[in-house]
Order: sequence, then C-alpha cells, then structure tokens
Amino acid sequence: MSATAARLVMLGSAGLAEGFGLIGAEVYADADAARVEQVLADLWASGDGALVLLEAHLARGGGEWLHRLRNEGGRIVVTELPPLSAPNDYTPVVDAVVHAVLGPEALKGVTE
Repeated sequence: MSATAARLVMLGSAGLAEGFGLIGAEVYADADAARVEQVLADLWASGDGALVLLEAHLARGGGEWLHRLRNEGGRIVVTELPPLSAPNDYTPVVDAVVHAVLGPEALKGVTE
C-alpha cells in the first residue's frame, strides 16, 4: 500500500483564510456550500489524507459529501472553526453531544 499525501485545507472567510494560507494550508477564501462539496469530493477522489477546516457556517451547512466524510471517518477529517467576526459567540456542535451523554453540568467551568 502506498503512502498518501497529507493535506491541510481551509474553507472560510477571506480574513480567516489568509492566516491559514500563511502557514501553508490550501485555502478557499469566501467559499460557499457548493465549493465545500466540490473540494470534499475532489479530496475523496484524490486518495489523499486531509484535515479540512471549515468556518462554522460552512460546517453546519450540510451537503452530501460533508455528511458522508464526517460519518465515514478515516483519512479525511473535517472539523469546524469559529467565525473570525464573532469567536466569543461560538459554540461547538460537539457541546450538544457532550451534554447529551454526560449531562448538562459536564462542561460547566470549562466553557465559562
């Protein structure tokens, strides 16, 4: 089995994407849901491993490839980033899962 390339890919607002571009990430500034789906489909087809960072509004937008890769796991990991314009208003989706599994007090003090 041959080794695959590992890629860092970021899709989000231009301001946030600019910073990730400086550290060598492949960036798609001001991407929309259609661009997310195309990039994810292309990554899957390439066979490369990747960490895909999506700004929150894109990560929560849905889409066939987004849903598939999040549920599939493996060589392409998709996660979300807080919006650059309102980082203090951000609540990760995983918080709801933690509350459901461990109870409403599970994150008390951690997120405050």
